[in-house]
Amino acid sequence: MCRAVPAGAFERYAARPVRTLEDYQKMVSIRAAVFMAEQACPYTEEFDGNDLCATHFLVFDGENAVGTLSMRWFAGFAKLERVVLLRSERGRPALPVMLAEAFELATRKGYRLMIAQIQSRLWPVWSRTFRCKLAEGRPQFSFSDFDYLEIEIPLPEHPQVLKPATDPMVMIRPEGEWDVPGVLDASVPRSKSSDVAA
Repeated sequence: MCRAVPAGAFERYAARPVRTLEDYQKMVSIRAAVFMAEQACPYTEEFDGNDLCATHFLVFDGENAVGTLSMRWFAGFAKLERVVLLRSERGRPALPVMLAEAFELATRKGYRLMIAQIQSRLWPVWSRTFRCKLAEGRPQFSFSDFDYLEIEIPLPEHPQVLKPATDPMVMIRPEGEWDVPGVLDASVPRSKSSDVAA
């Protein structure tokens, strides 16, 4: 999916899904700094009602959040949205690290196709960053003062895709942390002796 991530990128950068209010505020701050301050996007257009139903990612350089993206989930495909890095991180490997982690989560959920609506002027960046193609038969369109194109991103099949028959304790773990025992795993011994119905 991603082109080769530069050596050392995963040692410097780490990306994860937003799971806390603090991380959510970091995501909002980054988007406001770039889309609202740099591109003069109005607040109501940047925060358009999809934020509380999307999965958000942050990418960190050490302790500092330097980029974010969002994904929404549809029947048969995921939609990549609001991909952004702070100005100081553009051209550095923060983007491939964040995309690799986001694609890992999408493929683990069983998605084989992702789409994105990208600013037309950024097609060269996207085509160099990962394997994608312009969506056939889909015209350029415009909103919020920019021209956009649709791209398709094929995703490989994940060897450990989550399925209905996956262990229920795996399925209730935090998003993207399915291989790490969560807080509810620790409650299993206590719960086996309880007769109280939930």
